[in-house]
Amino acid sequence: QGQLAESGGGLVQPGGSLTLSCAASGFSLHEYDMGWFRQAPGKLREAISCISRDGESRSYADSLKGRVTVSRDMSKNTMYLQMNGLKPEDTGAYFCGTDCRLRGQYDWFGQGTQVTVSS
Repeated sequence: QGQLAESGGGLVQPGGSLTLSCAASGFSLHEYDMGWFRQAPGKLREAISCISRDGESRSYADSLKGRVTVSRDMSKNTMYLQMNGLKPEDTGAYFCGTDCRLRGQYDWFGQGTQVTVSS
């Protein structure tokens, strides 16, 4: 049985940084293009980043480009999202899933980790 578990969220001041983790179990990250998603309060979920199954291709939403980096550590079977220059509008629940598309066919989707950017 596979599982994704996000962690690393929290309260951070504007301009601060956070690194989110998405730990996979029961399957290898090599098997999927992996996506990061977020849902701000009162808004629809959006796809924010993707790393291909071979790790060679990475993409980011325009709203975050230049401020985030997606990576993975295959020895830990974990994907990361490093976020810098955080803004209040980055507040929301962050999720990872085994598909990069917003309406993808996810074999697994995490429970999310909350990020709050506030002074």
